[in-house]
Amino acid sequence: MTGDERTTEVEPELRSYGISVEAVDGGEPLEITYMTAFPGREVHHGEIGRALNALIERAEADAWDPVRVEATVVRSPGDVLGTWHAEATWFEELIGYEISETEFSTRVLETLTHADEPADTDGSTGHADGSDERAAGGDPAEAGDEA
Repeated sequence: MTGDERTTEVEPELRSYGISVEAVDGGEPLEITYMTAFPGREVHHGEIGRALNALIERAEADAWDPVRVEATVVRSPGDVLGTWHAEATWFEELIGYEISETEFSTRVLETLTHADEPADTDGSTGHADGSDERAAGGDPAEAGDEA
């Protein structure tokens, strides 16, 4: 399979995990835009987990060569809720058992930004109340998040 064919299969795999894909740009980085099923004030961690699990599964099956993933989460077309990303090396380290699922999840959640919050400049999670929502059961690689 060529790189383009591998990327073409990313969209249906994401959809099979319940991700409402709006657009996929299969270049490097892999840019994904998806419409959230949870259009509140913050990006839903479980939904991030499902998207990542789809990519992890493809990578483990040698059906996708990990690249940086940049995701944009929208409430509706043009209404950005937030963004997150995952580095190619994080996928490789997870698949190679060099980091845990928790470490992988933590790294991804540390990149999460919400459109209606100021940019994170101090290294905190960016929550106005200073809380850290990582422990909210949103581990992307947790088996419970799989469809």
